[in-house]
Amino acid sequence: MSIWGKILGGAAGFALGGPLGALIGAAAGHAVDAMRRPAEPGDQTKSIAFTIAVIALAAKLAKVDGVVTRDEVAAFKRVFKIPPEEARNVGRVFDQARKDSRGFELYAQQVARMFHDNPAVLEELLYCLAHVARADGHVHPHEHEFLAKVAEIFGLEQAAFERITALDGGPGETDPYAVLGVKREMTDDALKAAYRKLVRENHPDSLIAQGMPEEFVRLANDRLAAINGAWDRIRQERGLR
Repeated sequence: MSIWGKILGGAAGFALGGPLGALIGAAAGHAVDAMRRPAEPGDQTKSIAFTIAVIALAAKLAKVDGVVTRDEVAAFKRVFKIPPEEARNVGRVFDQARKDSRGFELYAQQVARMFHDNPAVLEELLYCLAHVARADGHVHPHEHEFLAKVAEIFGLEQAAFERITALDGGPGETDPYAVLGVKREMTDDALKAAYRKLVRENHPDSLIAQGMPEEFVRLANDRLAAINGAWDRIRQERGLR
């Protein structure tokens, strides 16, 4: 069963607890205790948390520019390639998060605690949200503020936030140094080291091992391709091999 098929399972809510678990419970129509149960062998709690956080935060993100449109909901489903048979369940969680009176901060804080030792996964989650924000071709100023606040809650450095949002443009439009989060005056050796570190941290296999669901591998590959593309431009500019 895909991760999308597990998000409304009763055990998923009890496993998560907190605002994310309560959100699942409300969408599924049952109560969820606020206390999280201990993880069991093979537990997919972190993968489920990642998925629910993307849905919940994307729903909140969709509201920040004033109104949630059908196009925004459709864009979310298109971006994440949700199977038709799971679209209804995902929609229930999305709608519940959208009308929930609680702010997005509680959801961001919970997932930040769960992945506090895996900042690369939090970066990937933020990248997923940025991808949704620019699905209509541009990022509204309020959406940019939302993403910045989420990055702050995640404990990501400003350089990491700028690196992720630098991927907004198309090929050749973005500053390759910004994509890598490096300064132009860095030495060639320092640039190579920074690039290799980014590749290690953002490799899909590494992210999945740390809790990112396999269903998000396409976006992870897109981000890694952008990192490699930025490095190729810098390498050609500097005449590096």
